[in-house]
Order: sequence, then C-alpha cells, then structure tokens
Amino acid sequence: MKLMRLGPAGHERPVVRVDENHYVDVSDVVTDFDERFFGSGGMLGLERVVGERVAAGAVRPFAGERVGAPIARPHQILCIGLNYSDHAAESGMPVPDEPILFTKSPNTLVGPDDDVRMPRGATKLDWEVELGIVIGQRTSYLDSPEQAREHIAGYLVVNDVSERAFQIERGGQWAKGKSAETFNPAGPWLATPDELPDVMNLGMWLEVNGQRRQTGSTATMIFDPFVIVHYLSQFLVLEPGDLINTGTPPGVGLGMTPPTYLQVGDVMELGIDGLGAQRQTVIAPR
Repeated sequence: MKLMRLGPAGHERPVVRVDENHYVDVSDVVTDFDERFFGSGGMLGLERVVGERVAAGAVRPFAGERVGAPIARPHQILCIGLNYSDHAAESGMPVPDEPILFTKSPNTLVGPDDDVRMPRGATKLDWEVELGIVIGQRTSYLDSPEQAREHIAGYLVVNDVSERAFQIERGGQWAKGKSAETFNPAGPWLATPDELPDVMNLGMWLEVNGQRRQTGSTATMIFDPFVIVHYLSQFLVLEPGDLINTGTPPGVGLGMTPPTYLQVGDVMELGIDGLGAQRQTVIAPR
C-alpha cells in the first residue's frame, strides 16, 4: 500500500493511493497515520478495507489537493549522518565505524511540495535527498538486523534540509542546523515494504533550478535500513510512527567547489524510485 494524507496543513485526512490518478479515502476508519495507528496493527485491517473499496469502485480522482506528509507528526525524527562513503569524502569526514546519530525536531515535518522557509540569519542553506524509514511497532533491543524487518512500517522520500553555518560553525551541534521550521519535507507517500522489491537498489536524485545536483542509489549506503534500526534499538526505544532519515548521497552544496547554497526563490526537485517526487521553493525568513 501507499499511504498518503491530503488536505490543508493541520487538517489532512488519511487516504491510500491506488494509482497515479486515484485514491481511496479511509478517513472514516482511520483517524490518522500516527503512533496509535501503526502501534495498533492498523495496517492489516486497512489493507482489507482498501481491497473491498477498490473492488466496489469506491475510488476518487486526485484533484489538485495539497499533499501533506504521509505520517502525522512523529514522536521523534532520528537522522543518520555520513551514511554514504562518497558523501563522507565530499564532506572531508572519515567513513564512520558506527552509524552517526543526531536528532531533528519533529515539528520540521511538512508536505512534499510545501515551501521551505529560510531561517533568520541563514547563509548556507543546503539540500539532502534521503530515504526515510517509518517504524511500525515499539522497538527496543532487537536481536539482529534481520529482526528489524518486522519493525519497519514503510519507506518514503525526505529532504533533510540543513543550514551548514548553524550546523558546523555554531559549536558543531548538528541539531541546530537541522531543526528550523519546514526543514523536513516528506512524502508524497509512505510505501509499505512489499511495494519495494529491493530497498537497497533504489535510484535517488535531486535538482536545484533544473540542474542536477545529486544522483545516487541506496545501494551505496554504508549501513542499510535493517542495520540502522537494529543499531538504534540498542540505545533508545523507537516508537510506532517514528521517522528515521538514513543519510544522503554525494552532491550537496557543502561539497561543491566552491560550496554553493540555496537562495530565496530557488526550487528543489527530488525523488527516489518507487517513492515519488517532491518540489519545494525556498521562501524568505519571517
């Protein structure tokens, strides 16, 4: 299944994408795609409902409605840094021996086509196309990466927007450069694992103003999604609906010669095979 949320910000309703042009509204049986939904095993019942409605022809056309993030605000957004060896190299950092963990404020989550607002004082606004993982059940002290497969609800596209001056030059605290409002566009849909034959072979791309900046593949991850979920479970409890951003391939503005950063009015377009595409415009600070 491909889970989506449609409607104005703060008033999205849950739907399931049937194909490029149609969806099934499930807002009468599901309050939201949130911690309660994932933690209660709602995915199994939803699959039956969607199957029945598709068979009955109860599908609706997409009609230009705003697409929200496919999950409600999560308990936490966890991020893995330098998870592609070639991105570590362009950043001048060694390849990590263990996943590098930092957090991102949950209220950074926005829809895939919502504007990205430049924060006050920003000078080095950057882009990062990433594969996101959504946790499907409470997860702690997993025995193996293989066991982690059972704890993943699905995957989605995220843009881990970053302000490098805040991140690197203000005490080296990554969370400060990652947590401004609108800094985590997500979606357009959450694909359940069965929708992706091989999550470790997905093409990734990002363009700024029509110029290709990032071209990569999940095949070059240092730590795959199952290793990441298993690893994190040894240090903290993952809750249903939690989001994990798994790192970006090379091509970020920080790694360009000379470094190149986003300006007000710039347009980012990005996507991952099987997970759809996003488009954001950078807007001025408040």
